[in-house]
Amino acid sequence: MAADRPESRAWWIWSVAVVAYLAAVFHRGSLGVAGTQALDRFDVGPAALSAFTVLQVGIYAGMQIPTGLLVDRFGARRVITTAVLLLGTGQALFALADTYAMGLAARGVLGLGDALMWVSILRLVAAHFSARRYALVATISSALGALGGVAATFPLAAALRTIGWTGTFLLVGALTMAYAAVTVSVVRDTTPKASAPKSGGAVLAQVRDAWSVPGTRLAFWTHFCTMFVSGALTLLWGFPYLVDGLGVAASTASVLLSLLIIGQVVGGPLVGALIGQRPECRMWLVMGYLSLNALSWCALLTWPQGRPPLAVIAVAFLIFAIGGPVSSVAFALVRDYNSLRQVGTATGVANAGGHSATALGVLTVGLVLDMFESMPGGSEYRVAMLALVALLIFGASRTWVWWRRARAEVFAAAQRGEQVPVLLHRHRWDLDTPRREPVAA
Repeated sequence: MAADRPESRAWWIWSVAVVAYLAAVFHRGSLGVAGTQALDRFDVGPAALSAFTVLQVGIYAGMQIPTGLLVDRFGARRVITTAVLLLGTGQALFALADTYAMGLAARGVLGLGDALMWVSILRLVAAHFSARRYALVATISSALGALGGVAATFPLAAALRTIGWTGTFLLVGALTMAYAAVTVSVVRDTTPKASAPKSGGAVLAQVRDAWSVPGTRLAFWTHFCTMFVSGALTLLWGFPYLVDGLGVAASTASVLLSLLIIGQVVGGPLVGALIGQRPECRMWLVMGYLSLNALSWCALLTWPQGRPPLAVIAVAFLIFAIGGPVSSVAFALVRDYNSLRQVGTATGVANAGGHSATALGVLTVGLVLDMFESMPGGSEYRVAMLALVALLIFGASRTWVWWRRARAEVFAAAQRGEQVPVLLHRHRWDLDTPRREPVAA
């Protein structure tokens, strides 16, 4: 029994932290069902409303590396607690906001809290669980967090109808702030914190050290190209693309969008178990997913008359949904090839990849839609979605480059008799000469 106690404590700490992450995902998606009310409340149009999403995603992407530095310096417990307080404060301010500027400021505070959460959760998982269990626990965390997205749909819509804008957002903001007392009481760090950097140059050096690890570079590009499609569709463009671009009924579009969440909840543990038990397969899984993603876009964008059958759309959206779980491969790479003192910074670097791509995708699709809005029959959406395809091709090409370089390092390390985390078989397309120290698979 005594031997089981540390593991039980780790699961207890994790469960408290993952509830905080679930809350972050809820707050992130809380504007979705409130969009119509927001148009009236702030007296703005759709373009101005989209600025809320762009602001949140931009803050999230920009804060990932600073978050990694903060977690390495102060520990996950402090950063998670701070994130919970910011989330609750931002939502409470949003409840009281009656001007567009106040609404933007409130969502900015909320976005900052959201940005601090996921890297902190991964650092906590890395500290309390073995490397073998890391991938599974990380993907389960992501899957459970996705339930926050479910709570931000039907339940939140019902609350808005029942108690209104101010009452609903004040209530969830207050409950979130109260939960900070739970996180500060239960969550514990187990690894030494990094010493405080003495200057801005030292901070940059810390980031540079993480970026110089080929495993981190591979993780960045893996995350870049696996999660941004589902992110861009979930946060903003999925519903209008389905309704205006593909001619799907609004009620059916809501169900199809829910597949993006259901796929993540179901696929997360399955992907985590696979890459935990068979780490040598993880990059093959990434490449297989990217191929299916590309084929899905080919079907959606080239179908005659631009109206694919509902079954084809559903399968495509399920494939897009798996991108979230597959993106966890990036964090497994970071965990394997960085020290615990640096894993927060490296995780922030990797996590910035997908969210930078999401922000870029959301913005680019919007710009293309503005340019081609006069095209008939939803054709403008077929053109706009090519922006996501272009990002996919670019990210996949960079992932391929760094995968080959990383494999070359592993082969070189094995030849020198060094311990490597993954045993690989050489292929004809592998590089012969390693470029750096052995750091990735």
